[in-house]
This record gives sequence, C-alpha cells and structure tokens, in this order.
Amino acid sequence: MFIRQLTYLVTLEREKHFGRAALACNVSQPALSGAIRSIEQELGMAIVQRGRRFEGFTPDGERVLAWARRVLADCEGLRQEAGANERDPAGTLRFGAIPTTLPLVPLLTESCLQQFPRMRHAVYTMAAADILRQISNFELDIGLSYLQDERLRDFATVPMFVERYVLIARDDSLFAGRSAISWEEAAALPLCLLTSNMQCRHGIDAAFAAAGMKVQPRVETDSMMALYSYVRCAGLYSIVPHSVLTLLEMRQELSAIPLTPELQREIGLVMLARTPLTPLLNAALANFRGLDLQARVDALLDC
Repeated sequence: MFIRQLTYLVTLEREKHFGRAALACNVSQPALSGAIRSIEQELGMAIVQRGRRFEGFTPDGERVLAWARRVLADCEGLRQEAGANERDPAGTLRFGAIPTTLPLVPLLTESCLQQFPRMRHAVYTMAAADILRQISNFELDIGLSYLQDERLRDFATVPMFVERYVLIARDDSLFAGRSAISWEEAAALPLCLLTSNMQCRHGIDAAFAAAGMKVQPRVETDSMMALYSYVRCAGLYSIVPHSVLTLLEMRQELSAIPLTPELQREIGLVMLARTPLTPLLNAALANFRGLDLQARVDALLDC
C-alpha cells in the first residue's frame, strides 16, 4: 500500500466523485479507481460503494478512511520535521473559525505572517461542530471556537478571551445616557439574529429565556456581513459578541451597548490532543499564546 493510494482515497471522500477526485490528484479516473481497488484487494474488504456513480463508503471503508487521514497527517508532520527550522517553519496552517470570531483571526495570525515568511494560512469559517469534525479528520490543524462545549473532551484547548454580548444599532437614540440595556427591552426591538443552528444564537436564546422572553427575529442569517447590512441599511437591531466590533466599518457606523445581565462566553483555540505537534503548529501556537487578545478585544467597546 502506497501513500499515493491513501491520498486518492481521502480525495475521493472530499470530492465525492471519481472524475473530480482523479482531476484533483492529477491522474486518470481509471488509475484512481484501480488504486482504490488495489487497496480493497490488499485488505480483503470493500471500501467504496459502487454504482453508476460514487455512492459513498462502506462501514469498513469509513474505518480505512479514518486511518488514511491519520497516516497522511503523520506523513505531513514527518515532512515538516525532516525539513524543520524552528525559526522558519514552512507550510500551510489550516485554520477554522466560527463566524463571529472570523474578524479576530488576523489579530492572531499577523505575528506569524511577520515572523515566519514561509508560513501560509488557509482560513475557513464554519460552525463549531464542523470545526471539530474537520480537526478530527485532519482536514484542519486548529480552530477558534467556544470552549464551553462537552464535545471538547478529546481535544486540547488554549483559552484566548471572553466575549461579551452587546446590542448594536445604526440609530443610537435608544442608548442616550445609558450604560446598558436589558434583555427584556432588546426582545421588544425588531431584531436580525444569527440562525438558530449557530452556537452564538444558542447563548442568545438562553439569555432571553432566562429573562422570561422568547424572540422571533425579523431576519435570521448565517452571514455576519448580511447581519451587518441589515442593521446598517434596514434599521434593524442585532445582538453580537463585542469582538465583532473588530470590523472597522462596524465601529464607525454602528453603536453598541452591553446587555444586562451580562452574557459571557469563553473563546479559545482547539486542536487534537496528540503529540508531537507539527513544527508548523508548534510555532504558530507559541505566537498565539503570547498575545493578549482579551485586552485588544475589550478596548473595542471604548472606541
């Protein structure tokens, strides 16, 4: 069994199509199919469900796929270690972030980009569950997500900051002379909120419920840019973590006021609990741990 064959397998799972997988691997479709059949013959099991088109993996195939991801991740770690230079690690750090933290990722990664010229970053935005799944599947190296999550028992975490929730608006007349606003008052406003499948929204709904309120937003979206546009252009209100104010345009064009009782949630880095870490991840983590992200985020409310 060759590393190349395992690469074909993982690529097929990602593309879910023989032709696209072959194209991504720069081989012919018969060559890719033949390589996968070779693995099946060597292991004595069916890995791929075959029909007129790709139909998925068999239960045995899913187990083989998990091992293939692990082997390929270890091979990449070995390549990095073999050419390791602690002062100049090379490669692409794959970073997943929940949507509300995406504006903060440049604050985390800027020092890496300055210090390590051969380090590249691939940044993706996705739900917390998808971040954990892709880290488990070795598709991401690290994530930025909520740390109050029972699914994190099998992961290593590094706390980075505590987010506080604020009400944002284009028209700040409601905020005049006030230092905070209640959840009951917020519930009476026309709201644009993130969709109910997002962990950020779970915390917001829980805070409303604790205040004896249940809200029906005028608009729901999974896009921070759409949320910002609805508040800016349509006169709606929204509730977001104060870290979102990292967006320069949001600080300049919208006003924010804390909600009371205060809702706080801890945000941190998430990665597989395994050793050794790749040189790339090790170097990035050393940079991330040296940042006082809390001070930078809290300063946003004073702007």
